[in-house]
Amino acid sequence: MQFVQSFSFFYVSYSFFRTSSSPPFLPTVCLRISPDRSQFFKYQSFTLRCEDPLNSTKWTVKKRTSDGVRACSSGSSCIIRTAYPTDTGVYWCESDEGKRSNQINVIITDLSVILESPALPVREGSAVVLRCKAETHSTRYAYDFLKDGDFIWTNSTGELIINAASKSDEGSYTCSISGGAKSESSWLVVSDSESISVFTLVVHLVVGAPYLLSTVLLGLIYKDRNKGSLSRLHSGFRNHHFISNQIKSSNIH
Repeated sequence: MQFVQSFSFFYVSYSFFRTSSSPPFLPTVCLRISPDRSQFFKYQSFTLRCEDPLNSTKWTVKKRTSDGVRACSSGSSCIIRTAYPTDTGVYWCESDEGKRSNQINVIITDLSVILESPALPVREGSAVVLRCKAETHSTRYAYDFLKDGDFIWTNSTGELIINAASKSDEGSYTCSISGGAKSESSWLVVSDSESISVFTLVVHLVVGAPYLLSTVLLGLIYKDRNKGSLSRLHSGFRNHHFISNQIKSSNIH
């Protein structure tokens, strides 16, 4: 009975995370990009991957570019080994039933400067580093950072460090180097910790549930074996007691 109750609990939990559609922050699949940024120089490489902790359906990476909408690959991963400006566009995961994941905007540029910023939402309170990268490095460069078109920071390292991201840090960021070269803009999204941790919780539940179930099952088997051993032991004692009484009775007679 205990095993059935434990199994039912995990089945209900699995069914909830698999079918519940009310929380908008609880996707069944998440599109991730590696490296985690939205801007790339021409000829660089990157990988997009659909992550489905429930393995609920078959996903395909799709993209919308200047050429229209088409599949990036035939599977749940899309590897761009040599990127061109024509690869610029919006990417997402899509199932055969038409379900979609989050979207990632990717920019492949001919410009000499890019801004490396997270393509996915960052957790509120976490540290974030935005990097201004020039195609040709020079120690004489000064890097300027702008948010929503307004100048906010300049230095010689090319890094803008946000120690604890908050909603006020959300916005459109660009950077430029001395000499006038400027990057494309990238949008930084800051998400509250709860909305990100729920997806992580789903992953942990799905990964950990089989191990916990097997532990419960082994415990029940061990318990049943102990019960059997105790029953045999008690039976042995009863038989021994019966035989002893029979011997005593025979001696008396």
